[in-house]
Amino acid sequence: MSETGFYLFNWVIVTMGWMAGIVMLVLCIMFVHDIMQTRHAVRRNFPVIGRLRYFLERQGEYFRQYFFAHDREELPFNRATRAWIYRNAKGLGGIIGFGSTMDLREPGTVIFVNSAYPKLEDECTPAPPKVIGPQCEHPFIANRIFNISGMSFGALSAPAIRALSLGSAKAGIWLNTGEGGLAPHHLDGGGDLIYQIGTAKYGVRDEQGSLSDTRLRDVARLVKAFEIKLSQGAKPGRGGVIPAVKVSEEVARIRGIAPFKASISPNRHREIRSADDLLSMIQRVRDVSGRPVGIKCVVSSEDFLATLCEAIRHRGPDCAPDFITVDGGDGGSGAAPQVLADHVGLSLAESLPLAVDTLIRYGLKERIHVVASGKLVTSADVAWALCVGADFAVSARGFMFAMGCIQSLQCHKDTCPTGITTHNKRLQKGLVVRDKAERVATYAHWLNHDLDVIAHACGLSNAREFRREHVRIVQSAGRSVPLSILHPYPSYEPLRSVPASHLAEMK
Repeated sequence: MSETGFYLFNWVIVTMGWMAGIVMLVLCIMFVHDIMQTRHAVRRNFPVIGRLRYFLERQGEYFRQYFFAHDREELPFNRATRAWIYRNAKGLGGIIGFGSTMDLREPGTVIFVNSAYPKLEDECTPAPPKVIGPQCEHPFIANRIFNISGMSFGALSAPAIRALSLGSAKAGIWLNTGEGGLAPHHLDGGGDLIYQIGTAKYGVRDEQGSLSDTRLRDVARLVKAFEIKLSQGAKPGRGGVIPAVKVSEEVARIRGIAPFKASISPNRHREIRSADDLLSMIQRVRDVSGRPVGIKCVVSSEDFLATLCEAIRHRGPDCAPDFITVDGGDGGSGAAPQVLADHVGLSLAESLPLAVDTLIRYGLKERIHVVASGKLVTSADVAWALCVGADFAVSARGFMFAMGCIQSLQCHKDTCPTGITTHNKRLQKGLVVRDKAERVATYAHWLNHDLDVIAHACGLSNAREFRREHVRIVQSAGRSVPLSILHPYPSYEPLRSVPASHLAEMK
């Protein structure tokens, strides 16, 4: 061995000795710490080795989605659904080979009724736009069926909001601001915006936290409509929540709150205690802004909407909301208490027919547009909602997937690995705004396009012609029932006098 080789060999041996010594020292420190601490029984009884339990537990949720869960098993969104969105967002199309992995025997599966004589392309017409609030000073012409649901700046990063803004403008769809106020990033694309007024009234409140007419007028010049949020699918009965780690100085400035402190909205609007109060607030926002005004709510029974419809009958249809966004209890892109996310609020499969039927019974379906929200991320999901009676559908998580979300379930931790829900500048670098904006637009385009593809297969000219008889719902293996039988269209109830006792309750 040469002299150089001898010295190199000795250096390697000495270095390895030092490294081994450092490792042993670290292990000894961990050993002593584990047997002295009192919080974790596993680590106290099995020092050092017991730490693997917590590490493996954290890794489990990531490994399951890649190696162990079936394509159709995982929640909240399975791998097959995510892959469909990824392909469409990249413009690769939703083409598969050798058959579907969808289990058509599973209860709740949606099956559309194909026509023996489907429409040819040259026989079809595009789905026409709908006018929201035609009686308003500034009506909103909504051109597309599928649009972007409310996601606040703060919950989402600045690059993500910019990508949504640019993508929505290119696709000709609307973007809901979420309750966090109107950020400059929302305006980058110059597309249609719906401003959401949450219970904290971020962006449109005065110094005391009350609704400000002056700020409403300022915002109204930049948006197409307003949405008063009563509740959302992730946490019905709880206001919006952003952990302190995500309340950056920019987020705090836009919301008008202190930075680096948790942003927690009240459970409800303080001035809304009844249906009559709600209609008064709707009318106030509409009068001040000249824009259409709707509400967003989670529906858990017929009582809320029936009482609201009775109040509208009493005051006149002009006071009605211009649209109602029905959010399913299975929705939610933001931070939420698990007990509310798991156990409060009906799923959209149950609440949407209930809401539509109530409006039909009171003769208000033509006056009030219905927007469906809650896990509607594929063309089949949205087509089902149209069959039930929705006029539009919106999605939040679908567009997050389009931007590259990998469902790492870290939205509330400011550690999102794709840069979508974090304010960490290093992680945000992974989100290239122009590229993701293109994917947002492409996903929206193909989903709206595929709605008409399903409609043509059913013998319809476009997706606006869907009705309940065009879809069947699987009840058990080998047996499905038309939606029109599960949820038959109700009859209109003629105007009747409202009992004084009922009016007293509404007030």
